[in-house]
Amino acid sequence: MKILLKSVRIIDEQSDLNGQVKDILISEGKISKIADTITDEAQQIIQGENLHVSSGWIDMRVSPKDPGYESKEDLTSLCRAAMAGGFTQIVTLPNTKPTVQTKESIAYYQHFSKTQLVKILPAAAVTKNCEGKDFTEMLDLHKAGAVAFTDGDHPLWNADILLKTLQYLYPIDGFLMNRPEETSLSLFGQMHEGIESTLLGMKGIPATAEELSIMRDLKLLEYAYSQIPDKKTNSALHFSTISTRRAVELIREAKQKGLPVSCDIAAHQLAFTDADLREFDTNLKVNPPFRTKNDIDALKEGLADGTIDTIVSDHNPQDEESKNLEFDMADFGIIGLETAFAVANTFSDLPIETLITKLTQTPAKLLRLSEQSIKEGVAANLTIFDPSKEWTFSEKDIRSKSKNTPFIGRTLKGKVINVINNTLIA
Repeated sequence: MKILLKSVRIIDEQSDLNGQVKDILISEGKISKIADTITDEAQQIIQGENLHVSSGWIDMRVSPKDPGYESKEDLTSLCRAAMAGGFTQIVTLPNTKPTVQTKESIAYYQHFSKTQLVKILPAAAVTKNCEGKDFTEMLDLHKAGAVAFTDGDHPLWNADILLKTLQYLYPIDGFLMNRPEETSLSLFGQMHEGIESTLLGMKGIPATAEELSIMRDLKLLEYAYSQIPDKKTNSALHFSTISTRRAVELIREAKQKGLPVSCDIAAHQLAFTDADLREFDTNLKVNPPFRTKNDIDALKEGLADGTIDTIVSDHNPQDEESKNLEFDMADFGIIGLETAFAVANTFSDLPIETLITKLTQTPAKLLRLSEQSIKEGVAANLTIFDPSKEWTFSEKDIRSKSKNTPFIGRTLKGKVINVINNTLIA
């Protein structure tokens, strides 16, 4: 099958074609020709005003819910949501039932992905059942195809476990992701601790809970890194979904010291503050919680100067039974695959080239994936989008089984048009 992209602007900072408007011909799943004008016949032609094309986007933090919680999301609906959001590869967390901690559980996702446009990249648990007590067989899981190790929604509270994990993973160039939270400080918390939580009478989650965890982890990383003879390693420790000004400062200082550290933020963290919770909308109940305008400004600064490496959806589907409750009883989490790019494009203030790099080359490098670029002869793994198109997100745009999102009815900027991967197009 031949697919022709007409007059698309290429967004690829690693390519000499970056910023140029070209025709692109895809034949049998590969980019066969890039030229100013292509007149070859094609079974499908994609054209329109202000079309942009980049390598397929990668989401580094997705809760799959399958197996175990298929009423909230199954792998089919998950892939549909990813396609709608422009993602061709997604990293899934291990917090399923059973936990992703065996070679068979890794194979479950790999087998499903073989026939899908979206490639699922499973992350495996660091500790058995993500309880923080005893190690999984990480070396075997790495060989089986786990792209990263994390306890997902559960922070690694055991300092010895985290240190030994860094030491175990170094020889295999492994990648550890941790969500920073000192759980003894955030216990029973519902929202950001501050003036708003006091006014609303809700238990707060202090910024210190996140920052103290980052301080500890960076100290352990520094200790582990000092024992590496050649100091040649990619990012060894990745902080998932940071949310505070001090967290950005700590990671910036660690990078300046040369420590192998990286981090991401959830796109939705840029769109709301704790003041938006005054109506007790449980679709705004997320962890880490929405914080202050000052924190959002720091996140934007961190994105601009490279302290924050990537942006994730933190897609976490919850059904009605988990969200249609009193605020303090509702589960944390919102869906984000369908809106991550548009939200980031609307609120981050990043140039489109920088934003796309944070969705493509940077996560690929962190995850040790093959190089992504738009050039002749490579597999067609592409996302086609219009970064200037304004649109109103509605329930009909949701492909997930769950509907827990605060963005319904919101006008966003940036629309996904098509995705192409594995010889498939959506």
